[in-house]
Amino acid sequence: MKKVYQSLKDHVYDYIATEIQNGTLLPNHKINEVELSKKLEVSRTPVREALIQLASENYLEYLPRRGFIVKELDTKKKLDVFKVVSVLDALAATLSLEQITENDIKEMEEYTNKIDIAISEKNYSDYQKYQKEFHNVYLKKCNNSTLTDILASLQNSFVRQVYSSDDEGKLFSVSKQMNEDHREIIMHFKKQDGNQLEHLIKKHWEIKHKDMI
Repeated sequence: MKKVYQSLKDHVYDYIATEIQNGTLLPNHKINEVELSKKLEVSRTPVREALIQLASENYLEYLPRRGFIVKELDTKKKLDVFKVVSVLDALAATLSLEQITENDIKEMEEYTNKIDIAISEKNYSDYQKYQKEFHNVYLKKCNNSTLTDILASLQNSFVRQVYSSDDEGKLFSVSKQMNEDHREIIMHFKKQDGNQLEHLIKKHWEIKHKDMI
């Protein structure tokens, strides 16, 4: 029973982490405990336990009469995480180079096309989903569980790994450029060019719009 209860709390914890990471939950957003328990189909107890843990880890803040809200992480913390992710993601790509198949290439190309459609339809939710799936194609082929575990941990570090902005035109303009990076990444996979692949992925993770992270 204890293991089941713990897994429910972890499930809530991971869900909130993902919502922050993909930009759905932004700083100062209030967490609605009742809605969260209904959506995840769990009782209020694991929801409350997860929120208390997140607050103790300084990712959420508890305000009297308001409840739990998402805290704003400082810019340096975000940039530090991106620097580490850029190196590890590039390493994963180069490790996967010899394992990538034609079907994998085709799958990545399909994701870039889906991203184009999401951008044209201004569907940011689909954009977030497909850009993550694009990177997952080669992450699954790097054959290094330690590396992928570390990357997964960083993805749960509550640093949003997609841009966000109230300026829709700017947001989708930047998103379009990010997808052009994806196509270059595919090109270097096809060429089996590890050096250029590593360089490009590190560049891909560089934060050029600090106001949007």
